[in-house]
Amino acid sequence: MRSFDGFVCIDWSGQAVARPKGLAMAFCKPGTEPPALIAPEGGWSRAAILEWLMDSAKQGSNILIGLDLSPALPFVDAGGYFPGFPAPEHARALWALVDEVCSGEPHLGVTSFVDHANYSRYFRRHGGREGAAFGGGAGRMRVVEHRQRGSGVSPVSCFNLVGAAQVGKSSLTGMRVLNRLSGTVPVWPFDIVPATGPVIVEIYTSIAARAAGLRKGLSKIRDAAGLDAALGAFGSQPHTPLPRYTDHATDAIVTSAWLRHVHSDAELWQPSGMTPEIAHTEGWTFGVR
Repeated sequence: MRSFDGFVCIDWSGQAVARPKGLAMAFCKPGTEPPALIAPEGGWSRAAILEWLMDSAKQGSNILIGLDLSPALPFVDAGGYFPGFPAPEHARALWALVDEVCSGEPHLGVTSFVDHANYSRYFRRHGGREGAAFGGGAGRMRVVEHRQRGSGVSPVSCFNLVGAAQVGKSSLTGMRVLNRLSGTVPVWPFDIVPATGPVIVEIYTSIAARAAGLRKGLSKIRDAAGLDAALGAFGSQPHTPLPRYTDHATDAIVTSAWLRHVHSDAELWQPSGMTPEIAHTEGWTFGVR
């Protein structure tokens, strides 16, 4: 596998505000130097992160970027993203659709999409509004999410927009960003990984937390000692103390160190369960074998 000059983790957020508190970014170089937060004054916006990613492409930055979001909706289980309704047939077309429907919405938000007459019936929304096509239960899952559930982590359906663990809006806002990055930053496994330059992979911070030895239900780090223990599991030196320990900051720091630790594992780039169809329509979470 190719080498990288840096490893970035971006903890994402779908909150419909200009600067979501959940956005966090951490960076580390090869070796054992601890990751550090990249934090602009006033905090990140999704648009600012998009600009940072575009600048990385312009500069040819040789970095591996982990985005904590689902880059696509379930497709394989029902033969389409929105069964029974005309819909995109691959992930890039889905990204373009979400971005087009939400084109007038500020902050790269996606309320226009989840409330849209054609698509809202596939989502479970607040106020007991479960669309007729949601399917009941926990909701539809991607192939890789079913595989994750068998390995000790608990992903949530992107069609579920209710509850603290919901990731639907976060993932849909991420699709708007990925659409605007099209042709500038390759996204694995939808694109071929180039020999140089930045590459984006989907990550799930809970996978890094489990690899660091944190038990299910106790995967959030909120103190310096816990953060250093997790970093040590990946061969990292202790971190520089933070002014404030938040789930988002520590998730980004730990997962960037994890990316550095595991990125050279060839099996993670060619997981046994990922078919060409899955790679084209649903994508795959880096770190899931």
